Amino acid sequence: MVGAETGAEPDGRRATMETMQKLDGGTPAVVLVVEDDPNIADLLDMYLRQAGHRPYLAPDGNRGLEVFAERAPDLVILDIGLPGHVDGLEVCRRLRSGSDVPIIMLTARDDEVDRIVGFELGVDDYVTKPFSPRELMGRVRAVLRRSGTTPTDPGRVVAFGGIRIDGTRREVTVHGEVVAMAAREFALIWFLVDHAGQALTRRQILDGAWGDGWIGDERTVDVHVRQLRRKLGGDLPLETVRGIGYRLG
Repeated sequence: MVGAETGAEPDGRRATMETMQKLDGGTPAVVLVVEDDPNIADLLDMYLRQAGHRPYLAPDGNRGLEVFAERAPDLVILDIGLPGHVDGLEVCRRLRSGSDVPIIMLTARDDEVDRIVGFELGVDDYVTKPFSPRELMGRVRAVLRRSGTTPTDPGRVVAFGGIRIDGTRREVTVHGEVVAMAAREFALIWFLVDHAGQALTRRQILDGAWGDGWIGDERTVDVHVRQLRRKLGGDLPLETVRGIGYRLG
């Protein structure tokens, strides 16, 4: 149904879905699509099913939050300009208060302020309308792949001054207080820990922390570095290396 929640898998598409899944090389995921435009929602539903995933559609923020609680999705595709009082940013804010589920934000505006606010709230990727469905599916694959990545030697615990980074718990504390970290932020700090003392380019950080399937602006790294510095404070020995990128320690 256009613009409504759906989760059934038509038998007629099963063979196509299985074929696409094998070609995609991934595991089927439950994907929540919160989008008020029924044409876009139906298009995403079709592409996600063809890739072997199981989409659930919600036409507004309130219904999106309800479906999220009911279905515990592996990924959320979220329109920023939702109708009513609960827009995409508010949905993201509420999700991030208790979950690190990967979120891809859709917007009709190519506004840097929107992007920065979204990334500060913990959005994993950003796609501007109009977009190529194939490009979006490439981003879906990349985000799902990154979200399943575990840190190298996850048993390690690393400390910088009052900062303690626990690879087993995927937890960061500052002077004993747990700091809320989105999945992408933890992947970033752990990659920097693994390469402490090395000057890394933004591309090396993108590929190493979030996977070589990443599609997007390398300046995304700068946004997340600012977030890390804001959250972790002066004890974080993360320096900007002019003309290259960043170095930890």
